[in-house]
Amino acid sequence: MTTIDPPGGHNRPAVPSAATRALARCVSVEPAKFAAAHWGRAPLLSRAAELPNADGFTDLLSPDDADELLSRRGLRTPFLRVARDGQLVSAARFTGGGGAGAEIGDQVLDERILELYAAGATLVLQGLHRLWPALIDFTRDLGTALTQPLQVNAYLTPPGSQGFATHYDTHDVFVLQVDGRKHWRIHPPVLTDPLERQPWGGRADEVSATAEGPAALDVVLEPGDALYLPRGWLHSAQAQESRSLHLTVGIRALTRYALVEELLALAAEDPRLRAGLPFGTDVADPDAIEPELTETVEALRDWLLRADPATVAARLRDRAWPAARPAPIRPLAQAAALTTLVADSRIAPRGGLRWQLTPTAGGRVSLRLTHRTITLPEQCAPALRALLGSAGLRVGDLPGLDDADRLVLARRLLREAVAVPA
Repeated sequence: MTTIDPPGGHNRPAVPSAATRALARCVSVEPAKFAAAHWGRAPLLSRAAELPNADGFTDLLSPDDADELLSRRGLRTPFLRVARDGQLVSAARFTGGGGAGAEIGDQVLDERILELYAAGATLVLQGLHRLWPALIDFTRDLGTALTQPLQVNAYLTPPGSQGFATHYDTHDVFVLQVDGRKHWRIHPPVLTDPLERQPWGGRADEVSATAEGPAALDVVLEPGDALYLPRGWLHSAQAQESRSLHLTVGIRALTRYALVEELLALAAEDPRLRAGLPFGTDVADPDAIEPELTETVEALRDWLLRADPATVAARLRDRAWPAARPAPIRPLAQAAALTTLVADSRIAPRGGLRWQLTPTAGGRVSLRLTHRTITLPEQCAPALRALLGSAGLRVGDLPGLDDADRLVLARRLLREAVAVPA
């Protein structure tokens, strides 16, 4: 089946300037150099003076914004974690009922948070890429630049405190220092490129021993500084003479092991690999297992040589696409736009939308989205390509259709949340 590529090729639109600007806020080197020398390889410290954001990162989340979230937004677990002396504090110590009209028992209680924070606990605001408007937009733009799904947490640490002991993450991160100063000690990995199933707790002794040695990077982050850490690099951080607020942007990149997992899932289609072991096989006896292992490896090799890249790509798509949400839409404004749409109206593709456009049987095209597929007449393909590869178009300029069909298509795309009023 032939795939119709949007601008940029390989079913990816050209990277917009907003995405380029988002990455430039995090790294002090050109994207090509970052990709070649640092991405998945080595840390990168970028000082505020080397970055374009003159006001640092307070536009993304300020201390006042954090207070707003903790006190007036009805925050619930698990959007907040609290850590003290390297251990998580039970949520029961800082949550309770929401009061009249909110029949829930896990809302954050601001007076309990004050008590814990004043006693030295670190507050971790989680999932801010789904909660806070500025970070929703920034995360979408940075995720477009990196072509990876992201998550954002904020860490609020009292003066002189350290939330967590030396550890490593199983995903790459950008650390963006918003407020205060924080001392970071970075050590090389004890396990290169750990998978999510390989957390640091299983290697606690190695981590502790390595952390006692010389640091690869020993630095105090100031407001506006950024630090990139590949997964597996050991790190610890301690607030200095004042409180510290930093954002951690986690990059949930797929790995080659994800390919292995999908290949093994597909291997269940091979009858040779579904066959049972011979009757009476002693699975604890290496000599009994050896011929079965040899035949299984041979069958697996034969099957892998026939593996279809398109099938594997489809499975990876279904795994990766749901991890990155497109831009929020305004349901009321969207519905109102449907009733007032005319040829002079302008519409734009929904930001961060994942899509594939492919021809199908019967003179139709399929627009595949994250959770559904829309089927349209093939004469809509030029208009779809033009719109989805653009920053916005006048409805009357959609190519390949007459005026009536342009309006029909535009209304359908607005109703399906593929397009938004520009």
